[in-house]
Amino acid sequence: MFPQRNSFYTYSGFVEAANSFPAFTNTGNSTVQRQEAASFLANISHETGGLVHIVEQDTSNYPHYCDAGQSFGCPAGNDAYYGRGPIQLSWNFNYNAAGNDLGLPLLTNPWLVEQNATVAWQTALWFWVTQSGAGSMSGHTAMTSGAGFGESIRSINGSLECNGGNPGQVQSRINLYTNFTNVLGVPTGDNLWC
Repeated sequence: MFPQRNSFYTYSGFVEAANSFPAFTNTGNSTVQRQEAASFLANISHETGGLVHIVEQDTSNYPHYCDAGQSFGCPAGNDAYYGRGPIQLSWNFNYNAAGNDLGLPLLTNPWLVEQNATVAWQTALWFWVTQSGAGSMSGHTAMTSGAGFGESIRSINGSLECNGGNPGQVQSRINLYTNFTNVLGVPTGDNLWC
C-alpha cells in the first residue's frame, strides 16, 4: 500500500495508537469499517506523499501556525506548530488539545510528533476520530454516518480544498480513496466530493 513508506511510520506504532481509539474501523458493518480504513489511508497518504514525509515540506508556512490569541500562546516558539505526522497535525491549538486528550506535553514539545512513531499515529487518530476541523464532523463520523468521503476531506483540509478551493487536491484524495477501496474490496459509497 505504501511502497516508499518512511521507516518512521511503523506498524507497531500504528497498532499501539489504534488501541487507544477502539471505535476506529470498528463502527458499523464490515463495508463501513473498510470504507473508513480506506478513507483514513487515502487522507494520510495524500498528506504525507504516501507516508514518506514526517513534517510539512513547505517551511515558509511554519511561522503561520501560531495563533497568538490563544490563552496558552505558543510556548515552543512561533514557528514550532507546523504539520507533523500522518495527518500533518498543525496549529498551536491542535497541539494543545491533542496533548491534553492524549496526556502528552505537545504544546511545549510538539517535536514529539516527529520523533516518536506511536505519538505521530496517536495524533493522527485523535484528529480523525475526534476533530471536525473546518467541517461539521470528524473523518470517523463522516465515514460511519454515511456522510461520505467528501466530508472526511472537509474535516481535514476543507477550508483550503473544499467548495472549489482546490479541486485538484480533492481529486487526488478521491483517487487515493478509490484505490484503497479497491484494495480492501468495498465500494466507495456516495458523496466523494466536498
